[in-house]
Amino acid sequence: MLRKDIVIPSGAMALALCVFSAQADALKATQYGDFDRYVLALSWQTGFCQSMVDRHRNAPDECRLQKESDNKTDFLTVHGLWPGLPKSIAALGVDERRWMRFGCATRPAPNMPEVKAGRKCSAAETGLSLSGAAKLNSVMPGAGGNSCLERYEYAKHGVCFGFDPDAYFGTMVRMNQDVKSSAVGKFLADNYGKTVSRSDFDDAVAKSWGKENVKAIKLSCDGNPAYLTEMQISLKADTINAPLSAASFAPQPHPGNCGKQFVIDKAGY
Repeated sequence: MLRKDIVIPSGAMALALCVFSAQADALKATQYGDFDRYVLALSWQTGFCQSMVDRHRNAPDECRLQKESDNKTDFLTVHGLWPGLPKSIAALGVDERRWMRFGCATRPAPNMPEVKAGRKCSAAETGLSLSGAAKLNSVMPGAGGNSCLERYEYAKHGVCFGFDPDAYFGTMVRMNQDVKSSAVGKFLADNYGKTVSRSDFDDAVAKSWGKENVKAIKLSCDGNPAYLTEMQISLKADTINAPLSAASFAPQPHPGNCGKQFVIDKAGY
């Protein structure tokens, strides 16, 4: 398999992330706020990068220009935060599948310009502050540069709700840190480069937030043997500004495609 390295924040940067998270403004939708959940999408960055190589034979910049880390939880990075389908938009005939595909470009509402996944940098600047961008860049490797993941995510999942950009991305930074600090984060770090079972992963979720919340986490894998690429965590909308806890989670119908065993992919081979 291809050698791949990951950009990692230093201990000082990790401390700065905690300060930034604590100071982040509350996340609030100023329009279309009648939805009941968010999905927090976190990448296992080494697996994501391997999937890009396996599928396209060409890794994005954030995968090519990176290095190993002593703190393995740093490989759990931010992909996005996705509001669920608002009731007011569903009433116009928009279903869940269409909403997840188009987000803020959904017709007939919110009816904003669609940004293609392959042209993320064509999306408008987010308006994120310089300090907020610096913190986000350390946990979202695809932000800025030639990848512009934060522009794409805000254009598809944020702008139509009127989210303050610092509050929106600051919430992602905070919640990413909450997961890293949990038994789930420890499980991923302790099993770096190893094959694990879904039942053992679920046990770590139960230890962190209770057995009843195992079904709130969807895992995505790629390759053969399968390796982890992403986790999607379903969260109650009315808890989004509180620290992650057992009360935060909302069950979702699909556990993902990782199966009974999968690999916590590592950065170099």
